[in-house]
Amino acid sequence: DEIPTVVGIFSAFGLVFSVSLFAWICCQRKSSKSNKTPPYKFVHVLKGVDIYPENLNSKKKFGADDKSEAKNKSAMPKNSLHLDLEKRDLNGNFPKTTTKTQSSPDLENSSPKHFAERKKDSVSPDSLKSITSLSSEDKQDKLGNLFFSLEYNFEKKAFVVNIKEARGLPAMDEQSMTSDPYIKMTILPEKKHKVKTRVLRKTLDPAFDETFTFYGIPYSQIQDLTLHFMVLSFDRFSRDDVIGEVLIPLAGIELSEGRLLMDREIIKRNVRKSSGRGELLVSLCYQSTTNTLTVVVLKARHLPKSDVSGLSDPYVKVNLYHAKKRISKKKTHVKKCTPNAVFNELFVFDIPCEGLDDISIEFLVLDSDRGSRNEVIGRLTLGSSAEGTGGEHWKEICEYPRRQIAKWHMLCDG
Repeated sequence: DEIPTVVGIFSAFGLVFSVSLFAWICCQRKSSKSNKTPPYKFVHVLKGVDIYPENLNSKKKFGADDKSEAKNKSAMPKNSLHLDLEKRDLNGNFPKTTTKTQSSPDLENSSPKHFAERKKDSVSPDSLKSITSLSSEDKQDKLGNLFFSLEYNFEKKAFVVNIKEARGLPAMDEQSMTSDPYIKMTILPEKKHKVKTRVLRKTLDPAFDETFTFYGIPYSQIQDLTLHFMVLSFDRFSRDDVIGEVLIPLAGIELSEGRLLMDREIIKRNVRKSSGRGELLVSLCYQSTTNTLTVVVLKARHLPKSDVSGLSDPYVKVNLYHAKKRISKKKTHVKKCTPNAVFNELFVFDIPCEGLDDISIEFLVLDSDRGSRNEVIGRLTLGSSAEGTGGEHWKEICEYPRRQIAKWHMLCDG
C-alpha cells in the first residue's frame, strides 16, 4: 500500500512542476515579443500622435466618433509613445529650427494648418445659386482636388508628406449620394514605400490631416522621386471604388527652404499611362582610351497596349549611326506580356572616328509578333543634334568620359 501512495505523491509533484515550467516559458516568450520594436522605415502621425502603422487597423483607437478619440488620447500615457513628442510640434517638426513656409499661388489666402476651416456666413446666396446651377455633366467630369504638404527634415534625414484633405469628391454610393474615401500613397519608381490613410465615412470633403515620415531617403534623391496618390472609396461588400489619382514628380520642387503647401486636381485613373508611348531607362559610357561606347538597356515602363489581348511583348533594337549612316545594330531579348520590362543587357560599340560629334544612337522599342510585322511602340534618339533629354544625356556623356550615366527618357511615336 505504501508504494502506490509514494508513486502518486511523486506524480503529483511532477505534474505541478511541469505546469509551472510551461507557464514560466510562456510568460518569457510573451515578454520578449512585447519588447521587440518592428523596424519600420516610416512613422505615421495622426493628429499629432506618433504611432506605428499596424495600430491603424484597430477600430477602437480610431473611429468616426470624436469622443472615443478624446478618451483614447487621455488614457494613453506619455511613456507608451515610441517617439519623443515633447520636443516636436503637431507636424513632427522641431521648434528649434526656424523654417520658412512656402505656398502655391492657390493657397496664399488659406491657412496651412486647416484647409477645411471656412465660415458659413461667408457663403453668399449668389454663390449657392451658381453652384446648384452646374450641369450634371460638369459634376461627373470633376473629381475634386487634393491638398497636401511636402517637407524635408534635414536633422532626421527624413521626407515628410502630410495629406491634409480632399474637396469636391464625387459620390460613389448612389443610394446615400456620398462616399467613404481614403488615400493610398506610393513613392515611385521603386515602390518601396506604400502607405494609406484611414477611411472617413460618408463625406465628400474628407479632412485626413495625416503625416507620413519616410526615413533613409537622402535629399539628393528627392528630385528623382514621384509621388502617386490614389483616391479610393471603401466598399464593405465588394472591391473598393477608384475615384481618381494624382501624380506629383518631385523634379524641380525645392524643399530646402521649408514646408511646401500644394493642391492638385484629381484625374481619372490611367490617363497618364495612355497619353504617351512609355519611358526607357538607358545608361551610356564613352571610353576615350579605347574609343568605344558602352550602352546598357535597363528598363522600360508604362508601355502602351499594342496587342489585342492588352499585353505586349517588348524588346529594344539599338542602332548606331555615323554621319546619318547606320554602321552597327544590336537587340535585346523579348520580354513576354508586360508593360514594364526589365532588360539589363549591355552592348559595346566601336566608334570609327575620334570623339562623338558625328555619332548618334537610336533605340526602337518594338512589340514582338510572330504572325505579322513587329510594331514599333516608341523611339528614342541620343546625339548632339537631339532635342530634350536626349541631347542633355549625350552632352553629359561627352563631358564626363569613362563615367556610366543613366537617365529615363520619354519615347516618341515610331
